[in-house]
Amino acid sequence: MESHLSSYFRCPEEYMRIRSDAPPSSIQRGYFRFGKDTALFGRLAGHTAARYPGDELYDAIEDVRVEDGVIRLPFDLSEVVDNLHREAYVEEWRHGALSGLSKPYYLIRPLLPVGVRRHLQKLYLKGWDKLSFPRWPVDCSIENLMEHLLVLTLQTTGVDRIPFIWFWPEGHTGCAIMTHDVETEIGRDFCQTLMDIDDSFGIKASFQVVPEERYNVPLDFLDTIRRRQHELAIHDLNHDGHLYRNREQFVERAAKINAYGKKYKTDGFRAAVLYRKQVWYEELKFAYDMSVPNVAHLDPQRGGCCTVMPYFIGDILEIPVTTIQDYTLFNILGDFSTRIWRQQTEIIAGKSGLMSFIIHPDYVIKARERAIYQELLQHLVELRERKSIWVTTPSQVNRWWRQRAQMRLVAKSNGWVIENAGDGRARIAFACIDGDRLVYEFEESSVPVSRMKTNPHRRF
Repeated sequence: MESHLSSYFRCPEEYMRIRSDAPPSSIQRGYFRFGKDTALFGRLAGHTAARYPGDELYDAIEDVRVEDGVIRLPFDLSEVVDNLHREAYVEEWRHGALSGLSKPYYLIRPLLPVGVRRHLQKLYLKGWDKLSFPRWPVDCSIENLMEHLLVLTLQTTGVDRIPFIWFWPEGHTGCAIMTHDVETEIGRDFCQTLMDIDDSFGIKASFQVVPEERYNVPLDFLDTIRRRQHELAIHDLNHDGHLYRNREQFVERAAKINAYGKKYKTDGFRAAVLYRKQVWYEELKFAYDMSVPNVAHLDPQRGGCCTVMPYFIGDILEIPVTTIQDYTLFNILGDFSTRIWRQQTEIIAGKSGLMSFIIHPDYVIKARERAIYQELLQHLVELRERKSIWVTTPSQVNRWWRQRAQMRLVAKSNGWVIENAGDGRARIAFACIDGDRLVYEFEESSVPVSRMKTNPHRRF
């Protein structure tokens, strides 16, 4: 069975000499560090994990042991990764309940002007900037954990470099996708113009459509999106904020949502308001979901998956939302610039990760907001040209990530070969240490590519 580390890097299992000294199940779960830039949640052997992320966190690196060439961790690697992927640390998620205020709010929400909604949301989100975990504006705890473990593996084994299958096709240094959640009839009618804008920058997007109650969904509207080579995904059922209110209702609604997925011929789904409950995902018959934020300080449901890479929850590929939404930026923070988006894309690019955007056609109709969106698109074009970022669509990310998950590196007499390489777009890369940094280099060159250097690492 593959370890999380070998699965993340798609590297030969023979290099992964890491074992977990799994603590007893009776130990209370809590927060701890693994290096100064990595916060984890789970059970920790030998020390008490903190109850709250804002407490002083013990650094579990101090308890890493090496015995007979095997690296032994004081925690269960699978457990801590899954806890972040599934947001198991969030108390309200754990007990299966959302805010008691959500029901009355969503009953009257359609009647509220944006200004009133904005005021109520600001009150609800007050103190968001004081939250220590996940780390704002992007939390890369899983990426940092994997990199720390790879550095430790390189140092322990003494090998110069470890081969792995690069994260993105054709050697792209990262990935970016644009998505549009269509919330109202006005937004639906603006989609044609929004496609014109996207196309003028050579960018195709995914349009998430609410199938019931919010607005009529004409077949010619759907056909236009497909004909123009943009994509469709299902956006909840009726966008009332109650998809996950209880299990019985969710199962009933999921059946309808799945039927709309077949009717609209799409494999993608996103819940309204980014509500989610991953333990119920088996009811959703979609290839990929786009409902989990990287860090959710400014969302009604707090939490975050703490990764900038897609990952599997059962058979569903989760394509996380890794940047701030336009509505939040403009209406909650009052920031009419691309400053935060640029800050986030820089961090994500430094991890060779996925930049995932939500731009609502409903909120970029006005000239000022539209101009800012166009500035963001120009930024993505520059990243595509200067840094070789793969600007694509969610379905293509899903297709690639599933292909990569089936690939294996095999040693042959003439070097490493990728089995199940599919369409030949996969590339072999190598991880090695350059001073105090983990660097990646492609097979064709022995010179580390500066744009692929990770953040500095302490030596273990």
